Amino acid sequence: MHEASIVMSLLETVSDLCQQEGYNSIESVRLKVGKVAGILPEALLFAFDAAKSDTIANKAELIIEYVALGGFCCDCGSQFDSEERYIYACPACKSSAIKITRGDELQIIDMEVN
Repeated sequence: MHEASIVMSLLETVSDLCQQEGYNSIESVRLKVGKVAGILPEALLFAFDAAKSDTIANKAELIIEYVALGGFCCDCGSQFDSEERYIYACPACKSSAIKITRGDELQIIDMEVN
């Protein structure tokens, strides 16, 4: 479960930022997670709740914003969004010359601190 190592790194990053800015606690952390990032949201939430207890984020809520898979076709030029986890061909022309432009991100958007 690599979500546990992601959460450990996340907690370290947000805790360091919070303390550098002179705050004492973290109320919430908001993440942007792409559908094809290879991360199970439920496992990420579980790992966050388990790991936060001995940190300044012990009462924090993890808020996840999901990003759909999206891209464009190099052959026909159409842009697409997909709720599918994987896409191998352009929905418009069925070409396999596609480029994925979003949906694989894992990004800290912001955090609420005290």
